[in-house]
Amino acid sequence: MKHILIALLASATFLTVSCNKQKEAIDDKNDATQNAIDKQKDSLEVQADEAKKQAEADAKVAKANIEAASAADQAQLDAEKKKADAAAEAAKAKVDAQPK
Repeated sequence: MKHILIALLASATFLTVSCNKQKEAIDDKNDATQNAIDKQKDSLEVQADEAKKQAEADAKVAKANIEAASAADQAQLDAEKKKADAAAEAAKAKVDAQPK
């Protein structure tokens, strides 16, 4: 009976140690998974920040191009107005130059 009791105690001790090692392995695996996920999140955040910066830079370039095109169009229209005014003045001068 004494031997059975010692065997049971030894078996219980072995199972307790075995369970603790399994639990530690589970915790280690979970920690590794959590760390990997955190690194992925950090990487995604860096990529998102870079994408935002690039989008802002692209928007600035697009805005500058739009402003430059608008200024060029305005200058073209101003030139056309001056040309139309000059043509009108020339036509008036021609009418004034005709004998009455």
